Amino acid sequence: MTRASRFVLWCLAAFVVVVLTVLAFCPASWMAVALEKQTAGRLTLGDAQGTLWRGSAFVGGAPSGADPVTPLLPGRFAWRLSPMVLLGQVDLTVENDAALSQPLQITGSWNHQVVGAAAVSLPAERLAGLGAPLNTIQPSGQMRLSWTPLQVSRNGNAVDLNGTVTLRMHDIASRLSPIKPLGAYELIMDWRGRTAQLSLKTLRGPMLLQGNGAIENGRFRFSGTAEAEAGQEDRLANLLNLLGQRRQVGDKNVIALEFK
Repeated sequence: MTRASRFVLWCLAAFVVVVLTVLAFCPASWMAVALEKQTAGRLTLGDAQGTLWRGSAFVGGAPSGADPVTPLLPGRFAWRLSPMVLLGQVDLTVENDAALSQPLQITGSWNHQVVGAAAVSLPAERLAGLGAPLNTIQPSGQMRLSWTPLQVSRNGNAVDLNGTVTLRMHDIASRLSPIKPLGAYELIMDWRGRTAQLSLKTLRGPMLLQGNGAIENGRFRFSGTAEAEAGQEDRLANLLNLLGQRRQVGDKNVIALEFK
């Protein structure tokens, strides 16, 4: 072996060592970059500690300007990511005893992942961030988002999702209503590819909500009604008027919930 060949081999070996060292100790903040990319900048990680392979952080809304990252969910999320992801095999475990019902497992490949069944607790106060009329209503209460095992497939920039996601809302209240709580509700999203069929129903409460809709290629449409339980019409009138236009359905005067 010539001196030039040995020099090239030593350079390659040194390069490999440097790359492996960088990968082994790459900061957890790199995970924040990945989350922001996957959520189009809506979410990020705050106070990220550890490395890309094993670290923790809280989940927050992406900061605007000099504003700090504000936690959106209780507790810190800890993760373990297998280095096999460099070879195209995804094996990720996410834990948060304060928010998740159980550790979340994500396995598969770069283009196809299986997200294990779990549930996450969400504060209803965060709904105000979705804009009108929720920012005026200022809802409060507890929400629980659960899902069956989800199949996630990527084709270029498009993402197909298969599985059922259920949002349960309990003890929902509003600063605009003297009645607390207003009720409990369930929203079921049945995902098939890039389309989800939506179904909303009331579990209990003086404010009755129901309807159906769909999410198709990122477009949301919904048609339903809101009404007061018998005897609560006057006390809920102001709140209901904010939700939509009044409509006569049979012998009932209800609020039409229309989003297209």
